[in-house]
Amino acid sequence: MTHTNPLRILSTLILLTFIAAACAPAATPQPTPDMDAALTQAVATIQAGGTQTAEYVPPTETPTPEPTIAPTATRDPNRTPPALPEGFTTSRLNPLDTPKTYIQDTCQVLKAKWDPNNAAPGTVVMTIMFHGIAKGEVNPAITGAYHDMTMKDFNRLMKDLKDLGFEAITMQQMADFMYTNAKIPQRSVLLIVDDRKHRQSFDDTFYQYYQDWGWKVVNSYITLDERPELWQENAAVEAEGWVDHQAHGYVHNENITASSSEEYMRQELGKPFEMMQKYFNKTPIAYIWPGGSFTKRAAEIAREFKYQLGFTVNPRGPVMYNWVPLTDTADPARPSFIPEGQVGDPLMTLPRYWSPDARNYLDTVRSISAEAIAYAEQNKAVELEYYDIVCAPTHGALSNP
Repeated sequence: MTHTNPLRILSTLILLTFIAAACAPAATPQPTPDMDAALTQAVATIQAGGTQTAEYVPPTETPTPEPTIAPTATRDPNRTPPALPEGFTTSRLNPLDTPKTYIQDTCQVLKAKWDPNNAAPGTVVMTIMFHGIAKGEVNPAITGAYHDMTMKDFNRLMKDLKDLGFEAITMQQMADFMYTNAKIPQRSVLLIVDDRKHRQSFDDTFYQYYQDWGWKVVNSYITLDERPELWQENAAVEAEGWVDHQAHGYVHNENITASSSEEYMRQELGKPFEMMQKYFNKTPIAYIWPGGSFTKRAAEIAREFKYQLGFTVNPRGPVMYNWVPLTDTADPARPSFIPEGQVGDPLMTLPRYWSPDARNYLDTVRSISAEAIAYAEQNKAVELEYYDIVCAPTHGALSNP
């Protein structure tokens, strides 16, 4: 700004323009904002440059424009946001199993949902739990009727998954999808093999599907075992990139329950980090609860250790972004299924289908996806209008949703 000097004006009048007018010094420029501080708080006040009355002089330099968040100049401030629809539900789940959300920021969810670079609405993940795959017939008296399958049934399941448009994803893809709706195939399957395995068990089963289709498999690994050859075999397939080892406890055989000590829970959740760093040079991001047993406190400890996901053995349904079927109520018809609602953290109590039974639910999963797609399209205009009015000024405009 330029200040007017009254003495200079008086001189000019007296000398009758014989002395040229001179410009007074400019006001002290405003201080440059601290950019580090600006990341955490807005600048509340700007320091004044003096007490004199000053004329406004346009800046001589073009200021750096602020990022355009939304076309607020053309937005009618009197627009009323429409009421958002209720969340998607389906009759294809057990009546006691209810979809739960885990992100409460509506604008965050809508932005992730309708970002064209993210997973499309209705994208589902079907997580399948494998134990033993028998080369011959399964003997329920030895292996358990619900936890093992024959090689013939295994191959049939894998073929059906592929024929119906499913594609296998990795645990990292699963985490990215569940947290940010990162793009994955519309029908995704997460294949998890429980317990320690020798390399041969993977070579005989999943390897051909990695070769043919690029499908990778997750191994929930029990880490209390110092047999060097077993660690070496698993480290080899981990390094080859098609078997991804995640945590399945340390002692493992003693499930975490309400009577478990704090020390034991911390051992079970913490020791896998030490062992996997030592043998696999990796940090697990998922915890597969041994026996499917968990508690609220155990889930809290899991979060302390920075686990991103946790898996039960409850086959309640597929999952979608910000949509996990759980229950708050014990079910007498399914007494072994621990209610997850007590935990209050859906991402740490994700459901899994059992492999011998998974084929029976393929159409259910596909139907839930189709219903979710139709529901999203039906409500798209309302959600986008809400986003434009309420969310765009702070979360940014959506590009070609």
